[in-house]
Amino acid sequence: MPKGTDSDRYVVPNRERGGYDVVKADRRRVSAHERSQRDAIKRAKQIVSNLGGGEVRIQGQDGRIRASDTVVGPKQKESRAPDRRGRRAAAKR
Repeated sequence: MPKGTDSDRYVVPNRERGGYDVVKADRRRVSAHERSQRDAIKRAKQIVSNLGGGEVRIQGQDGRIRASDTVVGPKQKESRAPDRRGRRAAAKR
């Protein structure tokens, strides 16, 4: 698995226990284990969001990355940069 940032997570199938694991790139520990891939993706996005944002990558049964999603953390939702008129951008909800 390629090196990512500390907040990136991978959803990988668990052949021993069944279901899917949410792991970091180094795979030393499992961050979460879920029965379905849908639940594992949802949990991975929650973990990444809590860490400030990053990438969630979904690994297929063949070991290749089949999808990737960028998750924006709570701190990244507001833009502190002023717009062209000098006003602060409104937070999107």
